[in-house]
Amino acid sequence: MHEMSTVWLRVAAALYSLGLLQAILAILRRRSQQIFRPALIAFLVAVVLHMVAIVEEGIYTGHFPVNNFWESVTLCAFLLALFFLFVYWRYQFESLSVFVFPLVFVMTLVGSFGRPVASWTNPAVRDVWLLVHVVLVLLGYAAMVLMAAACVIYLIQERQLKSKSPRVLADRLPPLGTLDEFISRAMAMGFVLITLAVIAGSTWAFVESGTHWIREPKIVISLVTWAFYLAMIFLRVGAGWRGRKAAFLALAVVGFSALTWVAHSNLRVMLGRG
Repeated sequence: MHEMSTVWLRVAAALYSLGLLQAILAILRRRSQQIFRPALIAFLVAVVLHMVAIVEEGIYTGHFPVNNFWESVTLCAFLLALFFLFVYWRYQFESLSVFVFPLVFVMTLVGSFGRPVASWTNPAVRDVWLLVHVVLVLLGYAAMVLMAAACVIYLIQERQLKSKSPRVLADRLPPLGTLDEFISRAMAMGFVLITLAVIAGSTWAFVESGTHWIREPKIVISLVTWAFYLAMIFLRVGAGWRGRKAAFLALAVVGFSALTWVAHSNLRVMLGRG
């Protein structure tokens, strides 16, 4: 990517991060309405800078900027941002921001990694950055394990309540409403931690491997798993999914996350390298 188009794109990603913050507060149920308007304004400015980056890249290269992965993901993020602005202007569908704001931010951030930077100047910083990523992943997985356990208990309790047979464990299990609330909280905390881990890990991999990191299957699996997690959060928070189908969806995401963990089982080797 051209140097100036990369600068505009990274500034746009920084502005999109305010939308990510608003989405996180909405997921955690923390007065997100207070910053939605500033986040939306920052989003509008970011879309303009995003367009400038795409146009400048096209002028510099002399072709429509979709020749590689970085250009394609940048354009897709821009089109998704435009789609959200149109839907919000037409229908005032604010809850869609819970899905769009994080996705546009991550896609734009990844797209801005198309121009390599200098490698680590201090091995200690490199190791600490990776350690932060690993800690965030472990905390996120801990939240998902609790979520999965609560989902299983929810399904057992629901089955016990609907069954005409004697309910062996019904009196000892928490009420469905309590379980559903716990699932929501564990799901939200897990998403926040995993999102921060994806940002830290992608940045670390970019500095470590330049533009080659995106070709690794384990990176692709991680990003796809995060996208599934984001879709689950939107269906839970934005579309109001509850109960049995939400529990099964959460267990499916935990299954994808387990595959991601298997793909990253060589993290100890990475930590010991360098």
